[in-house]
Amino acid sequence: MDKNYKYLSYFLLLLIPLVFAGFFKTYIQPFPNFEEDINVYIHIHATLAVLWVAILIVQPFLIVNKKTALHKKIGKLTYIIFPLLILSFVPRIIRTYNLGEYPNLFFSLADGSLLILFYSLAVYNKRKTARHMRYMIASALVLLGPTVGRIGPILLGWSELQTQNVQYGIIYTILTGLVLYDLKNKRKYQPYLVAIGAYIIHQIIYHVIFL
Repeated sequence: MDKNYKYLSYFLLLLIPLVFAGFFKTYIQPFPNFEEDINVYIHIHATLAVLWVAILIVQPFLIVNKKTALHKKIGKLTYIIFPLLILSFVPRIIRTYNLGEYPNLFFSLADGSLLILFYSLAVYNKRKTARHMRYMIASALVLLGPTVGRIGPILLGWSELQTQNVQYGIIYTILTGLVLYDLKNKRKYQPYLVAIGAYIIHQIIYHVIFL
């Protein structure tokens, strides 16, 4: 791993309190007495999402501590876990469609598309460590969508539009900061430009649908 990223896992640990805050009132606090709309498919999706977050956090730690063999084994395990995670979006998509909430299909479809894009690029570049790592970082940022998307309206009382724009602002700030950091250290920043471009498309489509 690039020595400039040796503390990456510590930053990714921030995903834990964010996920906790985002899902506390709707999923964690009601446990085990959930509302009727929290079905087995939601539990499966939640389990896979937590497992994915754990993998994102653990993998850089393994590289830093030179546990390359275990890192590769977990990497191969994602060939199963990641498709299952993506498939776990399907019941929600079907439910949203059946309820006639067609604009809200955007969130599952768009975030799922970003995950597939960044993960696929990471796998394609698995032998190019610098690119692989940066695309996995980009995939981690996708998780800010469902977390910030709940923290804003549920905990802070923001409107959906305000929340979404804050989310984009946070992601652009992080990606821009990473580009500048890599430029300063003469590292390969191009994957972050791909991520910025993908999020610009994501934002344009969101505003076309909801404005």
